[in-house]
Amino acid sequence: MINTKEQNLELKTIKKIGVILRPSTPELKNNYYELEKIFNAHDIEVSIDSISAGMIGIMGMEFDVLCQNSDILVTIGGDGTLISTVRRSFKYDIPVLGVYSGNLGFLADVKFDELEDFVKQLSCGNYRVDERAVLEAEFIQNEKSITRYAFNDIVLTRPSVSNMIHVETLVDSKAFNTYFGDGVIVSTPTGSTAYNLSAGGPVLFPLTNVFALTPICPHSLTQRPVVFPGEFSIEMKTPKEKALLIIDGQDKHELEQGNSILIGLAQTKAKLIHREEFNYFDVLKEKLGWGE
Repeated sequence: MINTKEQNLELKTIKKIGVILRPSTPELKNNYYELEKIFNAHDIEVSIDSISAGMIGIMGMEFDVLCQNSDILVTIGGDGTLISTVRRSFKYDIPVLGVYSGNLGFLADVKFDELEDFVKQLSCGNYRVDERAVLEAEFIQNEKSITRYAFNDIVLTRPSVSNMIHVETLVDSKAFNTYFGDGVIVSTPTGSTAYNLSAGGPVLFPLTNVFALTPICPHSLTQRPVVFPGEFSIEMKTPKEKALLIIDGQDKHELEQGNSILIGLAQTKAKLIHREEFNYFDVLKEKLGWGE
């Protein structure tokens, strides 16, 4: 039986929300004003981050200040906007609600037209909070230790299309494998249906505490995806060439030859707010066309 305890977390009373809009989409201005009207009708104060605000010509708060002064964050856009927001706000342990304007995503499941009804349910406590695993990566860049978080995946790949890359991998400090090809993907369960899936990796149920390592176009067909328990950690390094580190497809870092990156699941998890009736398998079937 699946443990549903993680799906039934309760939020404190919501009095303030912070809003983040999809970048370069000024036409969301009317959506923002409509959202503000809906939440205000339930005595919930609405603020907006400064970048989104500047895009639609109003005043806003710096993102960090917004997180510190909000009970939840609400994104308007798609999965990309939600993923970026989760990663940037992760240290504040703040739940995020994704409202999509466009096609249904894997993560943002509340359609804008449904927002008014959902906020009524939210005010009555009729919602779900899913806790999802997040990857934590530690590496050295310019002689400084850097920590980054990934909601979907961390990709270690070649900086040049013309070359393949060697990736030496250790699991819990013990030699595991050396990958030779275009690189490797380390994916959370949430990110398993993204780049990981297109590279032949497994689909993971999003509330599980595991992560996957999937080679990208490996030179040897014996190199296959592996799923690790959440308490494991992996270390990767490229002893023969530089490498490009890509986090959630949005944040990029160049690693020098021989530098290592340590990856594992973060101790805390990201929190996503969903409708009570949200069903991951229904979304999976719709997005992947299963059963057609």
